[in-house]
Amino acid sequence: MSKLFKVNSSPHIRHEDSSRGIMLDVIIALLPAAVFGCILFGLRAVLVLVTTVAVAVGAEAAWNAMLHKPQTIGDLSAVVTGLLLGMNLSSSTPIWIAAIGSIVAIIVVKQMFGGLGFNFANPAMTARIVLLVSFGKYMTSYIVPLSGNVSLDAVSSATPLAITASENIPNLKQMFFGMHAGCIGETSSFLLIIGGLYLIMRRVIKPIIPVAFIGTVALATLIAGGDLKLAVFGGGLMLGAIFMATDYVTTPTTNLGKLIFGIGCGLITFVIRQFSPMAEGVSYAILLMNILTPHINTLTLAKPFGFKEVKKDE
Repeated sequence: MSKLFKVNSSPHIRHEDSSRGIMLDVIIALLPAAVFGCILFGLRAVLVLVTTVAVAVGAEAAWNAMLHKPQTIGDLSAVVTGLLLGMNLSSSTPIWIAAIGSIVAIIVVKQMFGGLGFNFANPAMTARIVLLVSFGKYMTSYIVPLSGNVSLDAVSSATPLAITASENIPNLKQMFFGMHAGCIGETSSFLLIIGGLYLIMRRVIKPIIPVAFIGTVALATLIAGGDLKLAVFGGGLMLGAIFMATDYVTTPTTNLGKLIFGIGCGLITFVIRQFSPMAEGVSYAILLMNILTPHINTLTLAKPFGFKEVKKDE
């Protein structure tokens, strides 16, 4: 019988892209913002990114070797996880903390749940939360842009969201293009948007979640009378909405589910920023919505044609 008429059970392959190809596209999309962060914050930023990527790949290789599983580092998912984690860290983050973050992301969040495709939350984002809770002092210290200073004693700057009561708030141009303090990969909204457009054109992601996420934060901020430029460009919203909230495994599969997910992330982010002492809430918002993803899928999945609900006997 011809292979054309051969029937197999789902899931069915509908696209020629492989996991490696998708991850390579994500890396390409992230590189402009990552390189800019290294230029902005100096060699210390390079060291942090190299550490998170190298430890992430090494941790995955070691796990597979110890459990006698096929090596999966070739799919580049560990590289993406390490790069995303590094971009979510300050260039002043101690190297040993960056390494712990990569181990948590790969071993605890990803591999212990079965590896790629089985993790319940975005590994890099969850690892960042673990580090933020465990090492808050180091995770909220930032180097002045272009200083390239590697000493923690010289850290004296803050992200725009954390200095709203100060007169030194960066202007819109500085925040959009990234000339301000912050995590290595979150400062340049311009380059992150360029990366997001590349992923959309490559059909790696759909724009539903990023637009709903960012739009909800912007609308809620306007209603509350807040500063729109600070809310949208002053923190990690762009990096989170474009690259972390669009993770295939941990976000809804339906378009309606993606819309609900994005709006939920936006509302939670706004509430945390507005009513808690934390300046940033993107990571927590995405994690909470990741947990709700199975329920969103259940509510929004289309029923098969001709489906009838079986009535229980009374």
